[in-house]
Amino acid sequence: MSAESPTGFTPTGTIATSTDRRRVVFATVVGTTVEWYDFFIYASAAGLVFGQLFFAPLGADAAILLSFATVGVSFLFRPLGAFLAGHFGDKYGRRVVLMWTLILMGAATAAVGLLPTYEAIGIAAPILLILLRILQGISAGGEWGGAVLMAVEHAPKTKRGLFGASPQIGVPLGLLLASGIMAIMTVLAPGDAFLAWGWRVPFLLSVFLILIGYYVRRRVEESPVFVELAERKEQTRMPIIELFKRHALLVLIAALVFAGNNAVGYMTTGGYIQNYSTNPDGPLGLERGPVLWAVAGSAVTWLLSTFFAGWISDRIGRRTTYIIGWILQLIGVFLLFPLVNTGEIGMLFLGLAILTIGLGFTYGPQAALYSELFPASIRFSGVSISYAIGAILGGAFAPTIATALVQATGSTESVTWYLAGMTLLGLSATLLLRDRSGIPLGPDSETEQTKSPVYGLARA
Repeated sequence: MSAESPTGFTPTGTIATSTDRRRVVFATVVGTTVEWYDFFIYASAAGLVFGQLFFAPLGADAAILLSFATVGVSFLFRPLGAFLAGHFGDKYGRRVVLMWTLILMGAATAAVGLLPTYEAIGIAAPILLILLRILQGISAGGEWGGAVLMAVEHAPKTKRGLFGASPQIGVPLGLLLASGIMAIMTVLAPGDAFLAWGWRVPFLLSVFLILIGYYVRRRVEESPVFVELAERKEQTRMPIIELFKRHALLVLIAALVFAGNNAVGYMTTGGYIQNYSTNPDGPLGLERGPVLWAVAGSAVTWLLSTFFAGWISDRIGRRTTYIIGWILQLIGVFLLFPLVNTGEIGMLFLGLAILTIGLGFTYGPQAALYSELFPASIRFSGVSISYAIGAILGGAFAPTIATALVQATGSTESVTWYLAGMTLLGLSATLLLRDRSGIPLGPDSETEQTKSPVYGLARA
């Protein structure tokens, strides 16, 4: 059992036993994996079938553009989820918010699996689809910040990067699970059967996954930082107002850091590569199953690089890890389409695998980086809103932009330069931030936490 401080609280940044630590990490990984499985199942279906089932009357090109646009619409509502989760998370705790975001995401995902198509109910079908995607966006906007803080605020000071990697690996695990199950369904329900009912099964499986995630999360204790804030009655009444009053520039810079990663990541998580490589009217025309297995395989390399990046950031710092990651990501961006355009599944996997190494390095340290940027009393709001804005600027419409660029230019070279630009934007934002690895996270250190990490500013 860890020693207590004179105030009677477990020292900030530690928890009582190794069993508690393992429980927190396990619950964080399971919960975020389920959340992102739900989110990515939609993106995968958008790239594979939603254009045909919900937007077919618009014609093939417009249908796929609008299908990808519905993926992006959810991002516009992430800030709403982040605002709500940040407000309630800073006032009432991280744990309760995580329970509700899990339930909301699961209910919306299962409902998509039951949704009639355009052929059955006409214009009501795409309208309902968009409404359910909006609910997914609200949930995703609130989920990430809570999961990050539960992991990082429970972590020992010297292992925040490692602990913070646990919600991060939920993303590649969610992609692996979503792509794997979709691939299995292309075997169990090949051809027209996949369009008729096979795509629905992964959505309906969400019900069982949510029950598992809910059970696991119920067994986790509240963040020790929030417990201390609550016991001292030091929660901020209006955390979002305080955040933008004192830290608006920091929120923007942190958002740009994530935007550089998210735009590139959504080439796979947003369903673009899946659609580009399997479109029968496109240049490759590959089969769905092998492409989905290649995406699933790249999720494994993404998972490994994400975990490693979180671990190494505890040793060389968040900022240095990110800079290495941006260089690796830029290399991956320039190799991606030359390898994909060979039309060979092995080369497609290699392109994605190389890309995900850089993605992991620019994603693994993010939980610790964000948590160390903001003061304890408004931290949930800060990390959630920065993440949500970064998602809008980055991945929200990346598949739509990529599709439009290829339709306009007839070449994927324009997409490569777009992704390279977003990578350099992320690098530039990273260079504006001081490394605050190991800064105390508890309420006793709010004065130090409030000092701006932005170069050239004394305060945000």
